[in-house]
Amino acid sequence: MNIVTTPLAVRLRPKRLEDLAGQEHIIHPKSMLFNAIKQNKLFSMILWGPPGSGKTTLASIIAETTSSHFIAINAVSSGIAEVKKAVETARSIKNSLMPKETVLFIDEIHRFNKSQQDYLLPFVENRDIVFIGATTENPSFEVIAPLLSRSKVFVLQPLKKEDIVKLLDRALVQENDLQHINAVQRQFLDMIAEYSFGDARFALNTLENLAELARQQNRTPDEEMLTEALQKKALLYDKGGEEHYNIISALHKSMRDSDPDASVYWATRMLEAGEDPKYLVRRMIRFASEDIGLADNEALTLAIAVKETVDFLGMPESSTAITQLAIYLARAPKSNLCYTAYGKAKHDVDTLGPLPVPLHIRNAPTKLMKNLGYGKDYKYAHDYQDARVQQQHFPDELQGRKYLEENGEGSGENGEEAGS
Repeated sequence: MNIVTTPLAVRLRPKRLEDLAGQEHIIHPKSMLFNAIKQNKLFSMILWGPPGSGKTTLASIIAETTSSHFIAINAVSSGIAEVKKAVETARSIKNSLMPKETVLFIDEIHRFNKSQQDYLLPFVENRDIVFIGATTENPSFEVIAPLLSRSKVFVLQPLKKEDIVKLLDRALVQENDLQHINAVQRQFLDMIAEYSFGDARFALNTLENLAELARQQNRTPDEEMLTEALQKKALLYDKGGEEHYNIISALHKSMRDSDPDASVYWATRMLEAGEDPKYLVRRMIRFASEDIGLADNEALTLAIAVKETVDFLGMPESSTAITQLAIYLARAPKSNLCYTAYGKAKHDVDTLGPLPVPLHIRNAPTKLMKNLGYGKDYKYAHDYQDARVQQQHFPDELQGRKYLEENGEGSGENGEEAGS
């Protein structure tokens, strides 16, 4: 029996820039990266993009097409010892009779901690090595600033559907192990590409799974077999990473802009990706007071009710309640009056410190306090018409201060945007 242990995605990996799928925005004949590779004038860089977008493939093309010595490590299983060994090798090659530069490719560079990245930094700065890092995470968050400033960041995009279909076609032509499914319907390739969401590796793995199922069952692939091969691709969503904050920001701004459809979509994206529903509702409770507030006091009441629903029902039963809340918050009238009022008051508290409470509105539970003037001349509001009374409530330094600038609808001025 013919057993192939190397994954199809690795066997099909291109060796020339011209064969790289997608990424035309950074790889074209006039681009900086294209010419650096073609002319063998490499520089330190970080390849940032989603899974299956071609980061490792691009690094392997650099290894194949340039005269540099190429060392590849993975930050998950490597550390300072591996970097030290690579630098020693690089220095030895540079001082040999046939000197050449060494490229150190570190996959998943975001998995290196600060001290490991600090260790790498001087070797990059002194050009003992040419550093190429690959990451699915935003380098601004995951790579230390000095290393980031010494590297050119290239952003890779998810592959387009047509690019993935071309890869699948190429696999069917080139791979003998796939010959028995060459009769696969065109719509199957389209479906694989559609459900890959721009991930070439997932698409090729799916095609390989489909071929294996067809071989095991000794029949032509059908829709049932394809469904089994596809299974379900996990949504790109890192609870602690950039995409988490991107999506919660999208939800917040969709609700703020009164777009209920988009609000439902982003809330659903988070829930289906496995987000803790309590986190989601906590943010929506905050939104109910920050962006709606006095314009619709029922918004906060409903948000608390949905919090109780989540606690009581859990998921997936509470998904409809969360959807109900997202729609309500998006449709509700908006006011940031409470948010801006708090911000102005906080500024005074931070800059002026603990100003003394005026004597006449202080509590006077003891004789000594009364003798010191606590509560003296205090006007009890219920002794006056409509329970309204004019007396000083602010410290002297804040007399006349206005935190609320209401208009006829009870909404305040636009304050600084929330950090969502």
